[in-house]
Amino acid sequence: MLWSDFVGLAGVGCILAAYFLLQIEKVRGDSMQYLLLNLVGAVLLIISLMFTFNLASFVIEICWLAISIFGLSKIAWRRMKAKRADA
Repeated sequence: MLWSDFVGLAGVGCILAAYFLLQIEKVRGDSMQYLLLNLVGAVLLIISLMFTFNLASFVIEICWLAISIFGLSKIAWRRMKAKRADA
């Protein structure tokens, strides 16, 4: 096994852990923890794909990454908005 395989497996672990935690209701789908686990998982899988490329996997991971970034930006926007309202 190459080191890139271990990186990819760590990415799979992050994404599966996020989904499992969601299913057992330990995280919410709009929580920072859930989104960060998905983002880290997608990044790790993209890194592994740089060494053993697969177009379909690359496309899904780019989408997973973009959706995670979108969700995190929503959280940041809400926090900024709440801070302004409190001030």
